[in-house]
Amino acid sequence: MRAVQVVSLDGPEALQVNEIDEPGGAGQVVIDVKAAGVCFPDVLITRGQYQVQPPTPFVLGSEVAGVVRSAPEGAQVKAGDRVAAFPGFGAFAEVVATDPRMVFPIPDSLGFAEAAAIPMNYLTCHFALARRGQLKGGESVLVHGAAGGIGTAAIQVAKAMGGHVIAVTSTPEKGEVARAAGADEVVLAEGFKDAVKESTGGKGVDVVVDPVGGDRFTDSLRSLSREGRLLVIGFTEGSIPEVKVNRLLLNNVDVRGVGWGAFWMTDPGYLQEQWAEVLPMIEAGHIAPPIGGRFALDDVTKALAEIDERRATGKVVLDIAG
Repeated sequence: MRAVQVVSLDGPEALQVNEIDEPGGAGQVVIDVKAAGVCFPDVLITRGQYQVQPPTPFVLGSEVAGVVRSAPEGAQVKAGDRVAAFPGFGAFAEVVATDPRMVFPIPDSLGFAEAAAIPMNYLTCHFALARRGQLKGGESVLVHGAAGGIGTAAIQVAKAMGGHVIAVTSTPEKGEVARAAGADEVVLAEGFKDAVKESTGGKGVDVVVDPVGGDRFTDSLRSLSREGRLLVIGFTEGSIPEVKVNRLLLNNVDVRGVGWGAFWMTDPGYLQEQWAEVLPMIEAGHIAPPIGGRFALDDVTKALAEIDERRATGKVVLDIAG
């Protein structure tokens, strides 16, 4: 089969599309891949900058959608089923084999590209908002990086949970992407604190979703209402902010880490619990991932560059097979 391999930790430009053996399937679900999701950690992994780093060479990619070729006895899916899956590594390939607990049935209404966009971003945001943020219907949510993959996922999950979403984007054009994803309001990153204050009548927001980090962090804290929660998802801006804890005292606010991977790795069954809650959101049309770019397997370097250079809006996807 053809697959994208990391052969050296020299960035996306060093990736190779090679012919390798198909993975074995003993005790695993084997999937003929139709599409694979591309995410920011994929960029970091190519440079050896991610917290999980397998030895080279290895197949890049963590999320797919496709058709089940075979499944072990007792699995909840069978040959011919349309599925999304989170194999962890090995997704940028024509065939993947993974633990049945990492495989999720998808409705016929969902395309393969859209399905491949769900496992990483939407399950992360569901964990962030439902478990870590304890979002309640009617609460307000400020989403940074709102035109990207995590941002658009956060918007849609928050809306499905009954939240009022204020999206933060760097440009008006990206604001339109966030609005199309379902945001109720859009503000620009420059001066967002004052815009949020005005929008909420000085109250502030109940929850901030922050996959960006960097210089925005302090103003995000200042944008929280009493007993508000700031959810730390990542640091796409590059720098990791520090918290002056006296700021937490001023308005009884929380900063909460969102380590989705660290959580489910000690309890893989949690992923199926999440899917049981997310699937009705998909079926109701609340979750409909916006696809910002589709690339062939041979153009994987271009796909990663879209994310690395912050040009991507919505989700970037590799089309593996027709």
